[in-house]
Amino acid sequence: MEWQQIVGFYNVVKLQSFTRAAEATARSQSALSQQIKALEEEFECRLIERAGKRGLRLTIEGEIFLNFAERALRGSEDFRESLETIRKNKRGRLRIAAPFTTLYHLLPEALKQYMSRFPRVELTLLDRPQSMVIDLVRSGDVDLGLTLEKEAPVGLATVRWKQVETVVIVPPDHPLCALKRVSLRQLAKYPLILPPKHLQHAGRMLLEEQFRKMGIDYRVIMESSNVELSSAYVELGLGVSCASIVRGLPQLAARKLSFLSLGHLFKPEFIVLAMRKDKAPAAHMQAFMQLLLQTAK
Repeated sequence: MEWQQIVGFYNVVKLQSFTRAAEATARSQSALSQQIKALEEEFECRLIERAGKRGLRLTIEGEIFLNFAERALRGSEDFRESLETIRKNKRGRLRIAAPFTTLYHLLPEALKQYMSRFPRVELTLLDRPQSMVIDLVRSGDVDLGLTLEKEAPVGLATVRWKQVETVVIVPPDHPLCALKRVSLRQLAKYPLILPPKHLQHAGRMLLEEQFRKMGIDYRVIMESSNVELSSAYVELGLGVSCASIVRGLPQLAARKLSFLSLGHLFKPEFIVLAMRKDKAPAAHMQAFMQLLLQTAK
């Protein structure tokens, strides 16, 4: 078995075409076919079957070999990154996924510092909802995910970063500001701005569950996927917003708003740095994490 055979097999399966795989690997279609045939002869089994117009289909043995090929290619990529670290070139690739609010409010300054120190690291940032962040980390499509701790499954490695508090966002002169504690019944008197229902946002689901248990009627006047948008409409007087925030953010402090704690109803949460347990972070990724953790408070 040779390295080019593994690469050729992987590309044939992923591209579902010998022609496209040959182009991707700078090989002739005939040479690629011979590589696959050589693998099948070596292992004495069929790996790929032609499925007529539907393209190609893996045998059971082919599925097992694909799993091996994917792990081998990931290992090759990790090896190359480690070599670059040893050579002190500070090269590599760092792919990060996080919700919009985290990217907008919490990352810019840290990223600015990181890019100045590691200009040769190839950065990719993805704006994704919490559930998609988890899926991307699990699949290995990103190296690091920033998500709420309660959303991260046991199978991922996590490091706590920033504490998040559930609050009601209201104008400074709003009647709720006069209360020592905001109850659910008092909150439901006003039109609510909440995260979109289809995102299955944990905070919204918990809030609505409590409303149902207590038999409280409420009205959602707007669905907003980020705090910045919600805050703008709270300022306009459209309604009040329930949101999870990190205290002291300058972008929110600049607005004419009050943030009333719902800590008596919702436990504090944490944003965590999430990554796969089976892949040790490269040096340039560790440096980025350390930079973030320096701004944890």
